[in-house]
Amino acid sequence: MQRLTSQIMAYAEQLPEGTALSAKALLHLGNRAAVDQALSRLYERGELVRAGRGIYLKAIKSRFGSRPPTVEQAVEAVAHQRGEVIVSNGAAAANSLGLSTQVPIRSVYFTSGRSRTITVGSQTVELKHVPRWQLALANKPAGLAVRALAWLGPEKAEEALPSIKRKLSAEAFGELVAAAPQFPSWLARSVGKAAYG
Repeated sequence: MQRLTSQIMAYAEQLPEGTALSAKALLHLGNRAAVDQALSRLYERGELVRAGRGIYLKAIKSRFGSRPPTVEQAVEAVAHQRGEVIVSNGAAAANSLGLSTQVPIRSVYFTSGRSRTITVGSQTVELKHVPRWQLALANKPAGLAVRALAWLGPEKAEEALPSIKRKLSAEAFGELVAAAPQFPSWLARSVGKAAYG
């Protein structure tokens, strides 16, 4: 077992910071039960951080000691491992576009997968399942605008669109307009008005 844990850590050392490890990716080192047990032991020793069921990340070592990866790295690893789309929530999107001064205190991300929570170090991250249209254009600037507009809702979205149009590049705003058929009627109408007057 000690040899297997050493092999897993040697493999993890070759990966870029924040890359996820899973038992399935390590089956070339041993059978599933042994790999699962070795990953669990490495987690208990603090050499790996558990980012979700069966997903581990290498702890980041610095001159100040070891720490868990950032929430963003963990979320990206979960998205990659599970094949999900995971993006920032509407409040965070509105804040980053300057449409709100409200700074989210909870880490909430939207996902195409099931709703659940993951723990990264001492921080709890909520993954919330949302309709597909809120995940449109994923991590592109136009996708940020979609989530911000959804968060603002029908009452405020139309008045926010001129500001969004100024902040996005012409190409990004074009992507937003092109994606409008996927949106609910109220949002598609507002985007159409902003685009065509």
